[in-house]
Amino acid sequence: MDLPINPFKRAIMAGQQQIGLWSSLAGNITTEVLAGAGFDWLLIDAEHAPNDVRTVIGQLQAMMEHATHPIVRVPFNDKIEIKRYLDAGVQSFLIPMVETAEEARAAVSYTRFPPDGVRGFAGVSRSSRFGRIPGYHKKAHEEICILVQLESGLALENLEEIAAVPGIDGVFIGPGDLSAALGHLGNQGHPEIVELIEKSIRRIVAAGNRAGILTTDETLARRYIAAGCVYTAVGLDTAILARGAEALAKKFKG
Repeated sequence: MDLPINPFKRAIMAGQQQIGLWSSLAGNITTEVLAGAGFDWLLIDAEHAPNDVRTVIGQLQAMMEHATHPIVRVPFNDKIEIKRYLDAGVQSFLIPMVETAEEARAAVSYTRFPPDGVRGFAGVSRSSRFGRIPGYHKKAHEEICILVQLESGLALENLEEIAAVPGIDGVFIGPGDLSAALGHLGNQGHPEIVELIEKSIRRIVAAGNRAGILTTDETLARRYIAAGCVYTAVGLDTAILARGAEALAKKFKG
């Protein structure tokens, strides 16, 4: 059995635009439905959604027959937390609230076995297909993708240093917390925030790394893609369900 390749990592490294969707409903049936919708990637959220390792494994299994690639946002940048998701078979990670190059280097180290990192050894985990992938521990890092999320003024100050850390495959702008931190809580579309995000995307690209973002605003999504975003989430499952249900109810009860 061969090590599963990471098509998302290869695509963004080649500069191929990857359109994604955020998934917060934490159910394998919902995830299976979304995985067949045609997106390049699906973000399974374990930071702001009621997910844990067990529910994520079910969702990974639900996605296996689809081409859509799973990315998991872990709760925080923690060695033990990341180890558990690695053992569960996650290959692509979004690490929230990374503010310094030191934190970025730590995130990378958590995904590498010694001597290149501090990932704990598990001989028969799901990640190695229960020990069926020959040489897994020596080559696993080749298909692991690490995206770090910048969500504060301090993170933007350190953007170039973070982007230069070996093993950081992408730098993701978190517009919600970033806009809140900069005095525009709940207003990601404020002109100052939009301009700052566009400049930050260009800085990521200029630093030789790959930029990503989430926005449900189509106009902003296209602006950010034009600025250089190469992996772009354009919707959330909860918003699609809520707004769609409201619109249908209004048709008949309005």
